[in-house]
Amino acid sequence: MTLHKEHDFFQRVDCKGVQDAERLVQCAKREPLTDGGLRTAELLSQALVNDPHHHEAQILLERLYQMFVPRWHFPMLADKVRNRAYAAAISAKVRPGDVVLDIGCGAGLTAMLAARAGAKHVYTCEQQPLIAQAAVRVIEANGLADRITVIPKMSHNLVVGVDLPEPADVVISEIVDTLLLGEGALATLEHAMRKLAKPHARAIPERGALMAQLVESDKLLNLWRPQKAEGFDLSAFHHFATVAQITPNDFATFGLRPLGSATDLFQFDFVRPDTRVARRTEDLECSGRGTIHAVFVFFEMNLAPGIQLTNDLHSDGHWGRTAFLLDRPIPAEPGDLLRIRAHHDASQFSLSAHKLPACSDQDDLAWDGPDFPANCSDRAFFPTRHGITRRRAIL
Repeated sequence: MTLHKEHDFFQRVDCKGVQDAERLVQCAKREPLTDGGLRTAELLSQALVNDPHHHEAQILLERLYQMFVPRWHFPMLADKVRNRAYAAAISAKVRPGDVVLDIGCGAGLTAMLAARAGAKHVYTCEQQPLIAQAAVRVIEANGLADRITVIPKMSHNLVVGVDLPEPADVVISEIVDTLLLGEGALATLEHAMRKLAKPHARAIPERGALMAQLVESDKLLNLWRPQKAEGFDLSAFHHFATVAQITPNDFATFGLRPLGSATDLFQFDFVRPDTRVARRTEDLECSGRGTIHAVFVFFEMNLAPGIQLTNDLHSDGHWGRTAFLLDRPIPAEPGDLLRIRAHHDASQFSLSAHKLPACSDQDDLAWDGPDFPANCSDRAFFPTRHGITRRRAIL
């Protein structure tokens, strides 16, 4: 074949590849997403095999992945503190011969840790088909396909005798957000421990708690409630910013300063989950002079005895943070009190706050009625679940 003929041949091949890619992209655009994006992803991927530079195929595939694969998966998988804690807890609690149910497969990491710990078999469920498909590939690549079964279903739809041959000895999950509740962990684990596990099954994590703490941070307030821009007053816009969802990068720069010790709000048992509504009133006391800008709420989660994860003021990792901004900054002295009312319905959390007058009598300090006194300034706050830092709006 002469050089000229060879050039013509490859030009025809390239032209055919471009045409085939365009046809596949048009098919992908007409494909319904009722299968969770599986067929659409397949068509777009094949289009890029035919034409690796196809602009629309690249854009559509990236949009599809962003739609169905939350971005927080990646920093979570890179979180060495979180990974080491789960590895240690699974090693401590999974025994040789155990049947393990892993809820929320993701990339398959916790399922593979359970197999490595000696589980007879791991059944891991993942409701998003694209993620489940990728997990199968990850597990196969690590030589564990014979010991791990990926089930592309929600755990609520699993049936013992159909999806699992027998109830699980251990239930593993990592389905919590920055306030523990936003991914429906309590309801999911209540169902799993009752319907899919043996009567005395173990769970990872075992327990969790939500804590509250008064904090000061000018940088936090300046980002979420800037007073002016180019000389214009923006304060009438501030009522939209009641809950600050703080990314790990912002958290590292905000310098949140505690103005008092952390106070326990709610305790959660993940082995015997309780999904009843709960309310709590607490008076948070300032231990030093400063300006109260927000109530910082964080979790502590016990995976196994002696193994804990937290997103408190001193922790690191991929977790975002949640701070409930006050209506206005409050100058505070040691001994000053801020009364908060916290409320959760097993999936969502709210918090309201007001400063107690310094001269309040004991009856007022002990008050715990359904609403704050009419003369008090208070605001209800509702958190969100983070995007890349694992948060989703739950209003």
